Amino acid sequence: MTHPAVPVLTIDGPTGSGKGTISRAVAERLGWLFLDSGALYRAVGLAASWEGLDFDDQEALARCALETDIRFEDRPNDDPLVFVNGAEAGSDLRTEIAGAAASAIAAIPAVRAALVEKQRQFRQLPGLVADGRDMGTVIFPDAGVKVFLTASAEERAERRYKQLKQKGFEVTLDTLLRDIVARDARDTGRAVAPLKPADDAVSIDTTGMSINAVIDAVLALAAARGIAATH
Repeated sequence: MTHPAVPVLTIDGPTGSGKGTISRAVAERLGWLFLDSGALYRAVGLAASWEGLDFDDQEALARCALETDIRFEDRPNDDPLVFVNGAEAGSDLRTEIAGAAASAIAAIPAVRAALVEKQRQFRQLPGLVADGRDMGTVIFPDAGVKVFLTASAEERAERRYKQLKQKGFEVTLDTLLRDIVARDARDTGRAVAPLKPADDAVSIDTTGMSINAVIDAVLALAAARGIAATH
C-alpha cells in the first residue's frame, strides 16, 4: 500500500554517481527516512547465491525475491546494517560480485515486480529519500522532487576504487571501469524499468563536484519545492 500524503524525494543514477552517499546525507539533513533500493536487489542476489539458485532460473529468482526477508538497521554516518533472512549480510553485500548479481536479477521483470511493494512500504512519515535507478520513474512516480545524478564513467570508477580500497577490497581501476561500462549498458538497455531520468527529474552532473556541493544543490532544489527539514 502506498501513502501518497507522505512526501518523497527520489535520487536516481548509475553506479558510482554518488547517489547513495548523497541520499543518505540528504535524508539525515531533512530528518527523513532513507531507502537504499540497490541494497534490496543485492540482498536478493545474496539470498539466491546462498540458496545455490541458478541465475538463469527466473521463476526461482522471483520466488526468492518474494520470500526473502530483508531488514535494515540504521547506523549514524555509515551504511545501514542489512539482515537477509535474519543473517547480517556484512561486507558480502557491498562486493562487486553482489553488485553484478543485483544488476542481473534487476533485469528480470518478475523480480522487479516482487520488490515494488517492498520498496513502497518505506514511504512513511515524516518523509522518504529514495535512492536507486527507477525510484522516480516506477516506484514513486508522484514524488515531489526527483533528482538524477550523473558523472563520467572514469570518475565513477575512481570513486568506487577509493571506496572499496578503504573497505579493504582488492580491486583494480581498469576492472572497475570495465564493470561500470558493462553495468551501464545492462541498466540502460533492459526492457523493464531501464535506467533513465524521469521526465520531470532535475539532472545534476557531479563530475568534479564535492559531496557537500551536491548535497547543497539537492537541498536547494528541495527547498525551492517547499521541502524543509523536520528537525
